[in-house]
Amino acid sequence: MPFMSKTMPQNSSQILAVAKSTLDIEAQAVAGLYAQLDGAFVQAVQAILDATGRVIVMGMGKSGHVGTKIAATLASTGTPAFFVHPGEASHGDLGMITPQDVVLAISNSGESEELNAVLPFIKRLGAVLVGMTGRPESSLARHAEFVLNSGVEKEACPHNLAPTASTTAQMALGDALAMALLDARGFRPEDFARSHPGGALGRRLLTHVADLMRTGAALPVVSPDDDFGRLMQEMSAKGLGAAAIVDASNQVLGIFTDGDLRRAIERGVDLRQVRARDVMHANPRTISAHALAAQAAELMETCAITSVLVVDDQGRLVGALNTNDLMRAKVI
Repeated sequence: MPFMSKTMPQNSSQILAVAKSTLDIEAQAVAGLYAQLDGAFVQAVQAILDATGRVIVMGMGKSGHVGTKIAATLASTGTPAFFVHPGEASHGDLGMITPQDVVLAISNSGESEELNAVLPFIKRLGAVLVGMTGRPESSLARHAEFVLNSGVEKEACPHNLAPTASTTAQMALGDALAMALLDARGFRPEDFARSHPGGALGRRLLTHVADLMRTGAALPVVSPDDDFGRLMQEMSAKGLGAAAIVDASNQVLGIFTDGDLRRAIERGVDLRQVRARDVMHANPRTISAHALAAQAAELMETCAITSVLVVDDQGRLVGALNTNDLMRAKVI
């Protein structure tokens, strides 16, 4: 039968006091890492930068959970990495590790039986071994070429048993390692976006106007001599809220929008007598198909417009875009 303890009555002050104490202890644990950063950290970063393979992260228990997060952070910030479970490593997964790799082994005690069992094989393989441990005198530290000291004074657990401050320190030290590598590689927001194409940043930095613009038969286009009826027919059929006015060589001369229609009516223009050239807005805002869709969104917002024409280097119409297109693509 599992151990069951009688729940003691708790007041709100006690609950908040425990929570605040936990945060204080963990904050102190992270702050304590400052003094523990040394040349080994620099050497570990350089070893990873010099490696032609990947970073293999290993750890058991809570350290393993931290390790999976560190591997994911490394991979998404320019350092190819993945997690290998130490228990599976001795049953075939060691084959995932090559001599060109750097192994980051994580253990607070440095005495994890499953992890230490595979360390000699990793060393014989020729991979660089970096140890992250709270005990610089541990077995893991003795095997490692570089030791990252993640030691903490005490756990946040009142019994000093449950891994709390120690795992927080490991996580923070892993982030510090990833950010040092990111900086050394000159990793840019565009690089981050390439590994996050499904996220908001990826959409903003990877989606181009050419990916979203309307082209061909979907484009509302008229000539300057077309009458107003033809202009409205084209606008209504294509549903862009605007129509492009182009010459015989497809050069953009102007644009007519829903807003232009309202303004023409307000001025009392006899629309039965006008041609497209009479009501168009000449020299409209345009954008290149090679521009980012986010730039098109910024242009529309700045100029208070809902549609923009897309032109090539010679000013010829190649597409059109409106705010609905950008919203569907979740660029805005």
